[in-house]
Amino acid sequence: MSSKYYFVCKNCGQKIENFNQWFKHGQKCPNCGKNFVDTKYTTDPKKLKDLIFTKDTVKSLWHYFDFLPLNDQNNIVSAGEGVSPVSRWDFLEDFAKKYYNKNLKVYVMRHNFNDATRTFKDIAGTLAASVLKECGVKEYAVASTGNTANAFSHYLAKAGVSLYVFMPEDAVKENIASVSAYGQKAVICKGDYAFAKKIAGEFTAKNNIIMTIGNTDPLRVESKKTWVYEWLRLTGEIPTVYLQALSGGTGPIAVDKALNELEPLGLVSHRPRYISVQPSLCDPMTQAWNKAKANNFPEGWQNDFPKLQNPATKVQTLATGVPGTYPIIADLTKKSNGEIISFDESKINKIARLIAFKTLEKIGPASAICMGGYFESLQKGLLKDGDVVMINMGEGIERASFFLSELAYNYDTVSSSDEIKKFNRADIEEQLWRDIIEK
Repeated sequence: MSSKYYFVCKNCGQKIENFNQWFKHGQKCPNCGKNFVDTKYTTDPKKLKDLIFTKDTVKSLWHYFDFLPLNDQNNIVSAGEGVSPVSRWDFLEDFAKKYYNKNLKVYVMRHNFNDATRTFKDIAGTLAASVLKECGVKEYAVASTGNTANAFSHYLAKAGVSLYVFMPEDAVKENIASVSAYGQKAVICKGDYAFAKKIAGEFTAKNNIIMTIGNTDPLRVESKKTWVYEWLRLTGEIPTVYLQALSGGTGPIAVDKALNELEPLGLVSHRPRYISVQPSLCDPMTQAWNKAKANNFPEGWQNDFPKLQNPATKVQTLATGVPGTYPIIADLTKKSNGEIISFDESKINKIARLIAFKTLEKIGPASAICMGGYFESLQKGLLKDGDVVMINMGEGIERASFFLSELAYNYDTVSSSDEIKKFNRADIEEQLWRDIIEK
């Protein structure tokens, strides 16, 4: 079968025919050795416009099969992922108007409705499992702090692929259990996430096992680019601001890829500003960005970033202390006139309580960092009057059950009914907003 896609090295322009060749060359360009490629398609690009503005029911990201790097639909391994609702959250708009006099349109893309593991990692999981099945790969490896571990364990088990998941020693026990419950191998490494990646690299090299190359992996980039297709399908517009929590940074890379595909079709009149948010106890990209800004972005600034060993953050899904993709994320951020900021992770329970009160949805800690970034962006003046903001909310409480206990606040412990205090929900809401506003 002739391939409907191919890769082009972003460094030297070398063409790689398909995933079989990509894997054969160790997921590196055979000419220059770099591992960041652009995926190209032989499908008529006008078909993408038809797929986005379809009147048909969209059941998964495989609606966009013609623009995903898989040749045979019989190899699709799916659980109905990728159709994440996009909602207007008017209470966030009202807050911006009341306290900052900003007229904003605020959308939230909610991935906690995915059918498999309820995170945005499911879309990478379905593409990875499908490609590995098509290529006849029987063993694979990932290093993960949690969500990728769960998603890939689920989908690769469904594809019959044996998966090794390398996790830091402080990984959440529920994530370890979830990996092994699928019959996959959890490898707990006695160190932080960077150490887990080191051990993974050594093991896979010794045993000739394919391992994900991380945030520039075409399996991740090509799946996550479908977010932008869905924004257009569901809202009819491209946002002026894209906001997400930041660990490694596939999100901005994938959004940029989608916009590059859509621009020739006349569907992109502007590019969004990327605002990425890191937890305060693991924010190496924020530190590097602030340093570069303070020094007016000197030559080589993209390669000047700290390497945090064993970061103390409790938001484990964002615990990337050694940000290898910073040069790419930094360039995209600067080009978009965006920002990389931090949010005080001691306040994420307050954010999550407010969101649960207003939406009846319990979000996980990484999503709370992201939502906190919205309020931080307002406070820092990063959002402009008239902005259309897309907030990419990555996880629900299902993926972080340990966080649920921190959402408790309105309860009494009593020995008799006389000790129960009456309450009014309006008073509760007032206090929740006050917790957000007060420093």
